[in-house]
Amino acid sequence: MNDLEGTVVMITGASRGLGAALAEAFARAGARPSLCATSAERLERVRAKVEAVGGESLAMPCDIRDPAAVEEWVAETTRNLGPPRVLVNNASVLGSRTELRHAPIDEWRAVLDVNLTGSLIVAQAVLTRMLRRGSGSIINVSSGAAVPPRRNWGAYGVSKSALEALSANLASELEGSGVRVNVVDPGSMRTAMRAEAYPDEDPAELKEPAAVAPLFLWLASDASSGVTGQRFQADEWLAGRR
Repeated sequence: MNDLEGTVVMITGASRGLGAALAEAFARAGARPSLCATSAERLERVRAKVEAVGGESLAMPCDIRDPAAVEEWVAETTRNLGPPRVLVNNASVLGSRTELRHAPIDEWRAVLDVNLTGSLIVAQAVLTRMLRRGSGSIINVSSGAAVPPRRNWGAYGVSKSALEALSANLASELEGSGVRVNVVDPGSMRTAMRAEAYPDEDPAELKEPAAVAPLFLWLASDASSGVTGQRFQADEWLAGRR
């Protein structure tokens, strides 16, 4: 995607899994990734890989539940790399796979705090800059556990369903502003979270997170100009491009 050259892309949950794979993919496309996660050590390893492929980047530990910390991350990104044009809301936690009637309330609040409220906090912070420029792309990472609703997914499934509702509302409210909001369900991937959710599954049978990067690059680029308020299932989209 040649039009991503120099584009500032902010990625939450970038220290491993999909977030780490996207950081490297965007760097290879010429973008400038700004990465956040709670683990400084893992985040630094990802930043080193990004810079090894020639990418200019920033990595900053940040708890997306904290509006002040998020604002500091966005401000540092703007000062060091430039104003954000793309946000990938990827950070999430799994919690217990349980029936809702048994869901521990403290855990329920913790999962929704990250997966839903945290995504809104980061979106609010970047929207100030995006709306000023009249352009931007927000990509919220959902899950197959969101649509249709699935039993025994506890707070996680509900949080992802709510994230999709949040995305649809944001897309509607931002219509005509130049800022687009879309959802990606990446499908089954070889990640630590997937192994936690399905401990008996053979990870060798799953795709690497990097396999879905082309969809994110497309949604970040001018090639998808005008596309907003949509939900993309990555495997279906990739199959349609072959």
